[in-house]
Amino acid sequence: MTDLLNQIAQIVGPQGLITGADVQERAADFMGFTRCQAQAIVRPASTAELSAVMKLCHAAGQTVVAAGGNTGLVQGQVCDPADIQVSLERMRAIGEIDPVGRTMVVEAGCVVQNAQEKAEEQGLKFAVDWGARGSATIGGGISTNAGGNSVVRYGMMRDNVMGLEAVLADGTVISSMNVLLKNNAAYDLKQLFIGSEGTLGIVTRAVLKLQPAPLTTQTAMLACADFAAVQRLFVEVGHQFGPGLTAFEVMWASFYEPMVASGRHTPPLPGGHGCYVITEMSGTDPEADPGRFETVLAGLIESELVVDAVIATSQAQADQIWAIRDDIPGLMMFTMPSVTFDVSLPIREMDRYVADLTKAAEAEFGETLKLVVFGHIGDGNLHILMGAQPFTEATKHRIEELVYTPLQALGGSVSAEHGIGIEKRDWLALSRSADEIALMKTLKGALDPKGILNPGKVLA
Repeated sequence: MTDLLNQIAQIVGPQGLITGADVQERAADFMGFTRCQAQAIVRPASTAELSAVMKLCHAAGQTVVAAGGNTGLVQGQVCDPADIQVSLERMRAIGEIDPVGRTMVVEAGCVVQNAQEKAEEQGLKFAVDWGARGSATIGGGISTNAGGNSVVRYGMMRDNVMGLEAVLADGTVISSMNVLLKNNAAYDLKQLFIGSEGTLGIVTRAVLKLQPAPLTTQTAMLACADFAAVQRLFVEVGHQFGPGLTAFEVMWASFYEPMVASGRHTPPLPGGHGCYVITEMSGTDPEADPGRFETVLAGLIESELVVDAVIATSQAQADQIWAIRDDIPGLMMFTMPSVTFDVSLPIREMDRYVADLTKAAEAEFGETLKLVVFGHIGDGNLHILMGAQPFTEATKHRIEELVYTPLQALGGSVSAEHGIGIEKRDWLALSRSADEIALMKTLKGALDPKGILNPGKVLA
C-alpha cells in the first residue's frame, strides 16, 4: 500500500479499508456489468473518521468518489484507477425518531427501505420512495435529490430533508442537523449538498422529515386510449382526490406490453391500449375511502376517459401492480443495448414531445429502433429507454441529440431526478444558463479548490 493508504488504515482500521483484487469484487453499476476500478475503498465508521480521511486526502491532492447503494444511472459514482472510493456502508444507524416533531435522524449509509420501515413502526411515513428502495441509501438519495413514485404528493428528497451533516474536501465538518420547520437564520447550507452529487461535500448524517402514515391506501391500474386522455385523467383525479393523490404513474404500451409478455409479471389488464396508469389514493377513513375510490373510478369509466380498470383488493395485488412499474432491471434486459433517459418537461407538452421523438427516431433508425416511454407524469417526469443497431458511440450520441435537444425550447430539463454524473455532463448547458454554470463552478472552487471530490462529474 502507499503511504497515504497506510495512514488511512490507521484511522479506519482493517475493516475500513479494501485494497488490491478485493476492490474489483465490487460492482460499479447496479446491474453488475462493470467492476469498481478505484485503487482502494475506504469504509469509515463515523463522521470523525471520514473527516480525518479527507484531511489526509486533501493534503495529498487525492481524488475521492463517494458511493451509496450503487443504484445511480448517470455514472455519478464511477471511479478511475487513481481514485479512492468512500463507501458509507458501515454508517447505517437509525437514531432518534421524534413522533411529535415527526423527524428521524439517520446515517447516510442507511438503506431507504430500512428508514421507511422504522418510521412505519412509529405510525409515521418517510415518503420519498422509488423502485431501488431496497438498495439505495439515504446519502445517495440526498446527493442526487432523488424523486420517485410519490413526488406528486410529498416532493423530492430536498423537500424531505430537514438538516444534514457533511464533510468538506478539506475534512471540515458542516453539521447543520436542523429539526425546525422554520429556521431562517441566514443561508440554508444543507441545500449546497442536496443534489450536488458529492462534488461539494460528502453527506454523513441527515434529519429526515416524516409524515403521518395514511390509514388507507387505494391502488388501481387504469387503461386510457391515448395520452390526451391521460392528461384529462390527471386533472380529474387531482380534483377528486385532492391531497390524497399520492401517485400517478404512466406506462406507454411500449413499456407495459413487453413487460407483461415477458412472463415476469401477471398482466392486471389486457394489452391493446395506448397508455396504462397506476394511481394511488391515501386517506384516513377506512370505512369511506374504498367506496369513494370505487365511485370516482366508476365515473371515469362511464365517461369513457378510462377504458378499462382493475382495483387492487389487497396489498398483495397492489404490490403486483407496482412490481411491473418498478421492474427496471427487467426493462433494461429487454431493451439492451440502450440509453436511459430521465427528463422533465411541462405535462401539456409531453404528448407532442413523445410523438415527435418517436417519429424522428423511427425515421433515423427504422426497424432496429427500441423505444420505451414511462414516467412520473404527475410531476412532469418522463423516463425513456432507446436503442438501435448497430449500437455504436455515434448511435448513442445521435439518440441523446434526439431526446435532449427539443427540451430546451420546451423549458424542460435533461435531468428530472437522476442527476448529471458523467452521462449528462455534456448536455447540462441545455438546461442551465452560462451564468448558472459559472456560479456552480465558483461554488465548486470555493468548497473544493483542489477539485478532489468526485472529479469529472456534473461540471466539465
